[in-house]
Amino acid sequence: MLLILAIVSGLLLAYANGANDNFKGVATLLGSGIMSYRRALSWATLATGLGSLTALLLARKLLVAFTGQGLVASGVVADPVFPASVALAAGTTVLLATRLGLPISTTHALVGALTGAGLMASTGGVNGSRLMSGFMLPLLTSPFLAVAFAAALYPLRHLGRAAQWLRNSGANGGDEAVEIASEVEGARQTPAVTLPALAAGSTTIGRSGSRSTKEGTGARRLLDALHYSSAGAVSFARGLNDTPKIAALLLVGEMVTPGFAVFGVGVTLAAGGLISARRIAETMAWRVTEINRGQGFCANIVTAALVIGASGLGMPVSTTHVSCGSLFGIGAVTGQAHWRTMATIVLAWVTTLPIAALLGAVFFTALAAAA
Repeated sequence: MLLILAIVSGLLLAYANGANDNFKGVATLLGSGIMSYRRALSWATLATGLGSLTALLLARKLLVAFTGQGLVASGVVADPVFPASVALAAGTTVLLATRLGLPISTTHALVGALTGAGLMASTGGVNGSRLMSGFMLPLLTSPFLAVAFAAALYPLRHLGRAAQWLRNSGANGGDEAVEIASEVEGARQTPAVTLPALAAGSTTIGRSGSRSTKEGTGARRLLDALHYSSAGAVSFARGLNDTPKIAALLLVGEMVTPGFAVFGVGVTLAAGGLISARRIAETMAWRVTEINRGQGFCANIVTAALVIGASGLGMPVSTTHVSCGSLFGIGAVTGQAHWRTMATIVLAWVTTLPIAALLGAVFFTALAAAA
């Protein structure tokens, strides 16, 4: 019964993770107004599923790390009470945050739950060196890297646009390419058009207007295609990084194989996102910062690169912290950040680990007494 409880608890955590995390990769598509909620969610689910399947090949180090091996004594890891307590504590923490519309880190919740349950399960406590180097260091540094990289990358886009403007000016006899965009209701935009410079009071488009408009439309379509791809890459990275962390909890007692554990977690992740992702979608798409297509693309590129790179190295970074950090960096550069929302999210991040640790200790004590 305890083994079954451990597996069911792990799947509960997978559902909570899907509800809180599935939409984060495609939030910029909804926030910039180029894709509806349902279409964005479908794209996120497909890409996350592919990441989950790939995890068995590329993220085996994470599968081992989140069983608790090296963090607590091997006898503790083999006790089904331990993974059941960890999954219940982390799942409860993430579900509560999802209900409040707060994007938190499942990885932080897992680390907190592992620590809390580990302290109660073993007189030796947890391996502090392993906790800091293997878990806390990558978790703490990754959001700062995301902020820095996004803030640095986005201005480079303007250099490219300036070069394009110079080329247009020479080709069009001095006409200036002007992108006109208006943001309405959060981050929704009217389609941008490219027009030559108009004389004061004039309403006439110059001779090259048709060509400029076609070039602008082609550039917009290319940017949208890159934006779709980058959002898919973030969702893929999330599935790759998160699936093995949760699947590890299902391996206790060797009742299921690693392949079955990864597949079961992947399916449950998808269900959580499809059913319960809307509150997080609203927060990530509109309440963090105003974004347009180019800004969303930059944020996604940074997020995907950091998370995929970390997954290959077996480093447990938080997709939530990295994706939010990228948006924070963009918002800081553009001056359109919603600082109050950011402060609330950061507060939720700070409290995630201690709350999960407390719940881990409580659940372990209760289950151990019942056993």
